[in-house]
Amino acid sequence: MRTPRRCALLVSVIALLTGFASPATAAPVVPPGFQPASTSWTGPDTGYVLGYSPCGTTWCPALLGTGDAGRHWRRLGAPPMPLPDNHNHVALRAFGDRVAYVSDGVHVRTTRDGGQTWQPVALAGAREPYYLSEIAETGGRVFALLTTYGEGRGSTRLYSAAAGAPVLAPVPGFGVTGGLTYGDLAVGGGLQVALGADYGVERYWTSLDGARFAPAEAPCAEGTVASLAGVRDRQVVALCSSSPGSPQPGSTERQLRHAPRLGAPFSADGAAPFAGINQGFAASSPTSATIAAIGGGVGFLHSTADGGRTWTTLELPDRGFALTDLDFAGRGTGFVVDGQPDADGGSAVYRTTDGGKTWREVRFG
Repeated sequence: MRTPRRCALLVSVIALLTGFASPATAAPVVPPGFQPASTSWTGPDTGYVLGYSPCGTTWCPALLGTGDAGRHWRRLGAPPMPLPDNHNHVALRAFGDRVAYVSDGVHVRTTRDGGQTWQPVALAGAREPYYLSEIAETGGRVFALLTTYGEGRGSTRLYSAAAGAPVLAPVPGFGVTGGLTYGDLAVGGGLQVALGADYGVERYWTSLDGARFAPAEAPCAEGTVASLAGVRDRQVVALCSSSPGSPQPGSTERQLRHAPRLGAPFSADGAAPFAGINQGFAASSPTSATIAAIGGGVGFLHSTADGGRTWTTLELPDRGFALTDLDFAGRGTGFVVDGQPDADGGSAVYRTTDGGKTWREVRFG
């Protein structure tokens, strides 16, 4: 029996409005003791928070969603991802209202139906020990960075697949090897991939569509590591950082750099504050950027509104364990997670609506 066209259209509209599906069983929207672990926003008002709450002798996952900047929350179908006992970050990445990924660095799961079901994702050819550090999506494809470790030698490689695919596979030609390897991804206005090894090998590619790549001059000089932000008003923003602990323990030398367009050479701008070891970097515009760092049990959010000429620093001393998921979702609105669910100080999500000048804790309930 055919469904009437008007009825089918109504069903489609309802699905788009509700986003990630709510679980079938009734439950409190925010479970008692909920502590956020990761947040991912597809726009200034639409976002998701994966967290955990005490559940007997363990922690149970819970996924919340909002369409009005956190004024109201709804309960969604949570991924079956246990909270790691090694304090690995559990990262949620939502790409629209249907496809999302979650990873603890070793295990990966994805949903293609708004959280109603979650499937495991295989990493083709990956040999433990390894750590999946970044996941991003553009042009209908997912990209990830996988770093493997060995006895004095490892590698960092770019993996990819169609969004929601059950297997991520290495992309030929996108990898580095060495004693210490690392990398970063950025989307927005195009895809950027930076890979490096031993603070001496730096490789960088750009792509407008996620299918065709062009090598370009690396954003950072030898001896520094690139952290990438997306293209903002046609300009590209990057952060170049020294090895952790330089010029003194608990600090990092940093410099903001800009390129006039994707693939163009970068020019040096102002030096950023030294305090803390890098945890994240994001830009809301060519002139507004924020660095998340941890040092001495304190979290730092270093922000500039004038392209790196001057900086302000917000200290978050209550937790000081980790700052993760720093990102801007548009209109100067950004988010960061402070702490981890099972740490002594717990965790919280902070939000800015002015490009990083001021931050306030997000409330759930």
